[in-house]
Amino acid sequence: MSDKLLNIKNLSIEYRTEDGVVKAVNGINLDLKEGETLGLVGETGAGKTTTALGMMRLIPNPPGKIKGGSIEFEGRDLLSLSEDDMRGIRGNKISMIFQDPMTSLNPVLSVGEQISEVILIHQNINTEAAIDKAEEMLELVGIPGGRYNDYPHQFSGGMKQRVVIAIALACNPKLLIADEPTTALDVTIQAQVLDLMNNLKEKFKTAMLMITHDLGVVAQVCDKVAIMYGGEIIEYGKIEDIFESTKHPYTKGLFGSIPNLVSDAKRLSPIKGTMPDPTNLPSGCPFHPRCDMAKNICSDRIPKHTNIDGHRIKCLIFEEETKKQWI
Repeated sequence: MSDKLLNIKNLSIEYRTEDGVVKAVNGINLDLKEGETLGLVGETGAGKTTTALGMMRLIPNPPGKIKGGSIEFEGRDLLSLSEDDMRGIRGNKISMIFQDPMTSLNPVLSVGEQISEVILIHQNINTEAAIDKAEEMLELVGIPGGRYNDYPHQFSGGMKQRVVIAIALACNPKLLIADEPTTALDVTIQAQVLDLMNNLKEKFKTAMLMITHDLGVVAQVCDKVAIMYGGEIIEYGKIEDIFESTKHPYTKGLFGSIPNLVSDAKRLSPIKGTMPDPTNLPSGCPFHPRCDMAKNICSDRIPKHTNIDGHRIKCLIFEEETKKQWI
């Protein structure tokens, strides 16, 4: 029996549009153990949210389609389950916090009704018990239970995000997917929400996939990190591997693009260029047009994953047969 709660293998997702085929996710591999937090990091358009929606089987079809791979959760391949079976998993065993709390809540239902609705769907309890549990969840995220009958417009952005977290954790899921949960919040509220999520994760022993472009958030909450670029995982490892032993030129570029309080550098070192068009990805390594270390071979050969003590890098620099070209 595998000790992995989640095991994604060779997942590929694409969207067919009038402008062509958008190759959003291209053969990614991820795994997550119980109680572990994985940070999925990358620029806008890297394929992070599409990966999460694929895990929830919420890719809009058309135009989206999961082209291949497997998503094993608790030993079962989610891609082989019926829609009825998936409804029993969503919100129950796997929950998702979406990017914008302002649009995640139904404006015509009270926040308490929205929490108790999830509980009634997935748990065999009566309405009165569901209301009690919903009030308990509100208290747990720092909102008085007496506000059960209040509507979303009566809450601030940070409070709405707390309500969304209460909904996501109401059924004590095994896996929580958080898609940039602090993006719409100011810095002070961001810190409060992250602390709350950390505390609740420990309380419920929930595994978490944290999708973000903020490396500060990753450092605060994650055990492992996957760096995503052009629909691929290009570097993957424990947090100390990624932060203290950075390998991939793209990951180095990300760290060079953020201020360092220790360094006395007068200017940041941004990554040149922009994300590739997913309808027309570059040949070979998708990062080679922006890479300062690129050689001719980078435009011809697709890199394989090189495993260095569990630290995986998808870059030709680290492949044994091509290392000498960079010396």
